[in-house]
Amino acid sequence: MLNIFARASVSRVTDPIGAWLVRRGLTPNSITVLGTIGSVAATLWFFPRGQLFAGTIAVTAFVLFDLLDGAMARAQGSGTPFGAVLDASCDRIADGALFAALAWYAFVAGNRWLAVAALVSLVSAQVVSYVKARAEASGLSADGGIAERAERLIITLVGSGLSGLGVPYVLDVALWLCAVLTAATVVQRLVLVHRAATEVVG
Repeated sequence: MLNIFARASVSRVTDPIGAWLVRRGLTPNSITVLGTIGSVAATLWFFPRGQLFAGTIAVTAFVLFDLLDGAMARAQGSGTPFGAVLDASCDRIADGALFAALAWYAFVAGNRWLAVAALVSLVSAQVVSYVKARAEASGLSADGGIAERAERLIITLVGSGLSGLGVPYVLDVALWLCAVLTAATVVQRLVLVHRAATEVVG
């Protein structure tokens, strides 16, 4: 949802940076891979240790790479089919690592319900993306939803960052909110696919 409303404003900032990186000989795919490696390494290093604030800062920095690869693709004229698949695949890896690391932290801290919220968020986030990919492969549409990737990351990272600063229960609230909204998004996308399929048949 935020992708629709914030895209133009974000592009005004990222497009000049993307063009500068392209002029330096970097490719969108290299930035995609670098950002994913950094994000996964940061989540698995900081969060299981309980270093939530430091982890949030590091992960947020690498998540911003996901904005730059698109800007670089636009600077080159357009993206490639492989680049689109690579970007989507790397997003799933980074998201999975984030929620897995938070589940790991929750288990270590003895907070099983927090771990459940993290695991529900992890699985639901993967299914949200799978529904869209499978629908598009079938010639149907499944865009949108109340909690797409941007919303999930904002909710989760704000919660982990504030928790790292000592705010009580905020991570629990954030992860359960993310879990509920992401599960709702799965249902929303399935409904969209059903409608699109019905229109095709009709």
